[in-house]
Amino acid sequence: MSFFAGAIIGIAVGVVLIAAFARAERARSRRRKDLLNWLNHHLDKIWPYVNEAASALIRSNVEPVLERYRSTILSSLKFSKLTLGTVAPQFTGVSILESKSEADGVTMELEIQWDGNPSIVLDVKTRLGVALPIQVKNIGFTGVFRLIFKPLVDEFPCFGAVSYSLREKKKLDFKLKIVGGDVSTIPGIYDAIEETIRDAIEDSITWPVRKIVPILPGDYSDLELKTIGILEVKLVQAKDLTNKDIVGKSDPFAVLFIRPLPEKTKTSNTINNQLNPIWNEHFEFIVEDASTQHLTIRVFDDEGVQASELIGCAQVPLKDLQPGKVKDVWLKLVKDLEVQRDTKYRGQVQLELLYCPFGTENNFANPFNPDYSLTTLEKVLKSEIHGTEGSDADKTTTKKKREVIVRGVLSVTVISAEDLPVVDLMGKADPYVVLIMKKSETKVKTRVLNDNLNPIWNQTFDFVVEDALHEMLILEVWDHDTFGKDKIGRVIMTLTRALLEGEFQDTFPLDGAKSGRLNVHLKWTPQMILRET
Repeated sequence: MSFFAGAIIGIAVGVVLIAAFARAERARSRRRKDLLNWLNHHLDKIWPYVNEAASALIRSNVEPVLERYRSTILSSLKFSKLTLGTVAPQFTGVSILESKSEADGVTMELEIQWDGNPSIVLDVKTRLGVALPIQVKNIGFTGVFRLIFKPLVDEFPCFGAVSYSLREKKKLDFKLKIVGGDVSTIPGIYDAIEETIRDAIEDSITWPVRKIVPILPGDYSDLELKTIGILEVKLVQAKDLTNKDIVGKSDPFAVLFIRPLPEKTKTSNTINNQLNPIWNEHFEFIVEDASTQHLTIRVFDDEGVQASELIGCAQVPLKDLQPGKVKDVWLKLVKDLEVQRDTKYRGQVQLELLYCPFGTENNFANPFNPDYSLTTLEKVLKSEIHGTEGSDADKTTTKKKREVIVRGVLSVTVISAEDLPVVDLMGKADPYVVLIMKKSETKVKTRVLNDNLNPIWNQTFDFVVEDALHEMLILEVWDHDTFGKDKIGRVIMTLTRALLEGEFQDTFPLDGAKSGRLNVHLKWTPQMILRET
């Protein structure tokens, strides 16, 4: 992408006066068409020089980026041959975004399309010592680059710096081929190289990441990307995952990120031999632009010494989250977030999400002080339980780390079930419910109601919970039989909603059953213990 950026900036500096004029005059379609023709004409003229210079530019700038993002099964990834061909990119759209004040500068967006004829060969070495020459071919790219001319000044060229970013990647297609062979015959290599290339582009230049080019001397640190908040993610569970193993079941684990930097990517534990894994793991991510960023989750099957196989992936736009409110979502896994031609069902994954912007009300200001081990959710709960907000002194004076243990009593009333599936030969069922606190392994059960597909129990059970933030409640509906017991279905939930709402009643569908719903009432009576370490 660096060669695009170099060409764009070089031309953009030359047309900034035209852009300013277009902005002032609210240029119509004819004027914009003339501008595009002018841009494409000059880009065609300078393309041979761009092509000649781009090889060294990409080697020095892109190779380190690829190295930073390369998959763990690759030991190195370098260019052995590089030419961009004779076909220049084409500008297909231009717009000037209106700003509220001159302090916002001038923002230009250029849509670029490139179906080039480059010759690119990568020298790839795997962890197993295999060296492969990989050709990158059939490249097709369409995207929108954003250029921000800021700050505006009185001296020529009327702005102090240019920042540029890939605002939208509409299409990125390419093929990989072993020179003299087929890369798809080597398990995991194709996916590893493709993932490395896409992640490198996604995080090195895609908005909100931006590159800043000073034009006039000055300090432009205020234009750099900044953290604006924290995203709390609880990876709860997955269900109905595609089985990737011939013998036994998949061993799933999840990888989550907002930006695919290795140091900002989180990996869950592996749950062996399970297509309905329960993780109940908590992760935290920094947010830099909630309006455009998204959380990505990829679920893999752990293959041991071999490359892990992708089961499916999903995304959540952060703009869909209400700050300070926990959102419980089930995401359908797909094979490819870019193309999505494969409609095969691959399972679902459940997440709990809490976005906490800095500088907002309800105790979200600077929730991740490095002197504390409190998560944002813990701070919210602490505030709600005690009815106070953490003071500035409390945040800054002590150097001791604190561990919050949310302790209390959870009262669970199993009210009833509806539309249970027939499991007996007589066309009925003898249902009862087993309640399990997963972490403490506490287990109780309701009475059995014979010959009933719509049982009413109205039984209440109290659980003393020592660590509510990391506990889970599992409700299993069973059929009692003289000669054995059959599981009908189950409901799995974290205690997050009970902690935040205090008390609620809801109806939950039974996972693993053809039909059936379970009606339950939960009440949380808190007692928080704050320990210093």
